[in-house]
Amino acid sequence: MTRLLIVETSPRGDASVSRNMTRRYLAEWQALNPHHRIVTRDLAEQALPHVTRPWLEAYFTSPDAQTPEMKAQLALSDRLVRELLQCDELVIATPVYNFNIPAALKAWIDHIVRKGLTLGHDGRGLVTGKKATLLIASGGEYGEGSPIRDRDIATQYLGMILKVLGFADVTVIAGGGAKKVDLGETSMESFVGRLDMQLGHKVLA
Repeated sequence: MTRLLIVETSPRGDASVSRNMTRRYLAEWQALNPHHRIVTRDLAEQALPHVTRPWLEAYFTSPDAQTPEMKAQLALSDRLVRELLQCDELVIATPVYNFNIPAALKAWIDHIVRKGLTLGHDGRGLVTGKKATLLIASGGEYGEGSPIRDRDIATQYLGMILKVLGFADVTVIAGGGAKKVDLGETSMESFVGRLDMQLGHKVLA
C-alpha cells in the first residue's frame, strides 16, 4: 500500500488554484495507485502554532531530560514528523505570497525539521527513499527565460529544505500566471487542465 501525505496551504477553498491543482493531481495519482492511503494535513483548516520559547527549550533538551511539560510542547511536532516519516510520497500544494511560501507552510516546516528525527546530528537528512511533488501556484511566471526567474524563492526554498531532509526525488509542477484566473482571463478548469501533472520539472536528482 502506497501512503501519500498531502499538505495543503491555501485558505481560499474552491477559489484556490493550488487546491484545484491538488484535485487534478490526486485524480491521476489514484488511477496509478489503486492501493493507497491518503493523509491530508490542511494548514488552513488547522493552523499550526509558530515556534515559541517553551517549544525551543523543549527542543534543545535531550529526550531523557525533558519534563512532561516539555514533551507536551513537542507533541504536535512529533505527530507531524510521524506523518512525514510514515508516508511513501509527499505532495505540498501552495500559493506563492510575495515571492515566498505562506507563513502557515513555514510553520509546518519548522515543526518537521527535527534533529535526531528527520535530520541527523551530523546534518545528514534522515527522510530518505521518498518522492515529493510540489504544486506551486504563483501570479508571476518564473520559467526558463523569464526576466523574474531569480524571484522564484518559494521553489528554491522548498527544494532546498527537502534536499536537506534527504529527499532525492522532487518534482515541481509550476502553476505560473495563476493571476489570470482571478482576473477572469481564463477559467480555473482551463488553467489547471493545461498543466502536466506527471512530467513536472525535476529540481533534484
